[in-house]
Amino acid sequence: MSEIVSKAIPEVSDGERAIGPWKTAWRSFKKSKSALVGTAIVVFFIALAILGPFIAPYGDNEQQLTQRLLAPSSEHWFGTDDLGRDIFSRILHGAKISLTVGFAAVALSATVGTFLGIIAGYYGRWVDTIISRLFDIMLAFPSILLAIAIVSVLGPSLQNALIAIAIINVPNFGRLIRSRVLTIKEEEYIHAAKAIGMKNTRILWRHILPNAMTPIIVQGTLAIATAIIEAAALGFLGLGAEPSQPEWGRMLADSRIFLLNAPWAMIFPGLAIMLTVIGFNLMGDGLRDALDPKMKN
Repeated sequence: MSEIVSKAIPEVSDGERAIGPWKTAWRSFKKSKSALVGTAIVVFFIALAILGPFIAPYGDNEQQLTQRLLAPSSEHWFGTDDLGRDIFSRILHGAKISLTVGFAAVALSATVGTFLGIIAGYYGRWVDTIISRLFDIMLAFPSILLAIAIVSVLGPSLQNALIAIAIINVPNFGRLIRSRVLTIKEEEYIHAAKAIGMKNTRILWRHILPNAMTPIIVQGTLAIATAIIEAAALGFLGLGAEPSQPEWGRMLADSRIFLLNAPWAMIFPGLAIMLTVIGFNLMGDGLRDALDPKMKN
């Protein structure tokens, strides 16, 4: 059995074996300047989400009607909106909302999608047919339209928008992990585990899942960027955060009618969304290049 297991494990150099696969991936990740830039952007916005409420000069919904639609200045760095609220402070408070929605939605969709994908790929037959057809049906609809439909049924709110975003991203994780499991379960060490009488649940937990984590990590990082955009889109359509909440998409929707008179009210929330999405995409690309053996020379 030891010979079978050793054959199933790809050969690596003595240096890579000494430092481990994760350290090897980290070294490869550090070589990508774009990935490091993306990571720096992500860390910056995560820091804003944590520290924003403490460093914001004004409250997230503090109104000063005598100072409405003021241009950026030393007193209001990003200007004010139509209700006299400080845009810089609202963006700082909104970072927590947008990132929380992104991380929570992806965590939920990754958990459900991974479970369904592993079950479909490992057991196959009618189980695989039912789950795969379910994924196909969900992917047949444009994701944003499906999210709008789900929120319309559940009711407009930030929590329901999070649930809708999680649901529409389940097939992406499910199909990815299913294809990975179909490959892993044919490895010789899996057949050896079955031959010695190891239970399926133990095989799934100790052998299948750990070896399928790499694509989940990469897809999860990229999916956070998509979830932030989808949350902003739902907020822009009035199906996400409440008008008083400083969610970036909602801020865009509330300020769109002042585009010509006060463009800064839309520019700065839009820049926050753009930079956050770029950061996660660059970091995700770097993780894919570092963790995917096919991307290595």
